[in-house]
Amino acid sequence: MNWDKLFALQNDLDEYIKKNHDLEDKSFFEEKFLALLVELGELANETRCFKYWSTKKSSDKKTVLEEYVDNIHFLLSLGLEKNYQFSGLAFSALEHDDKTKQFNTVFHRAVQFYNEQTEENYVKMVEAYLQLAHLLGFDENDIFEAYIEKNEVNYERQKSGY
Repeated sequence: MNWDKLFALQNDLDEYIKKNHDLEDKSFFEEKFLALLVELGELANETRCFKYWSTKKSSDKKTVLEEYVDNIHFLLSLGLEKNYQFSGLAFSALEHDDKTKQFNTVFHRAVQFYNEQTEENYVKMVEAYLQLAHLLGFDENDIFEAYIEKNEVNYERQKSGY
């Protein structure tokens, strides 16, 4: 995956938002982190993997991918906020073969990063999230293309007063 390009695109979007809302020189770590947790919950809800009491199936793959990519935006943005960027991070071996366990791992790694905002904890959080992609049936190309599409949507939303 071309992480350099993704970080550059996210940086451009973040700067565009700050400039157009007169928010330059302000940190939004707390807001971005909360947004990440909310979006993780929305993703889990679309997969329905934890809803043992329900027989309703997961949302379609396109919807789940759109939710997945929302979190990529916030993960990249958090990295930019802390000046943590990487270019060679790849999908690593799975910790779990169960979606619910992997969601819990992602939440756990996110809280670890929040509590101790080191680059190591940031990378571990992103790696856990990428492992989730594998369980959801997404590859690097799926994620990259969906990110590019959603990034364009985010600009359009900004232009229309979203």
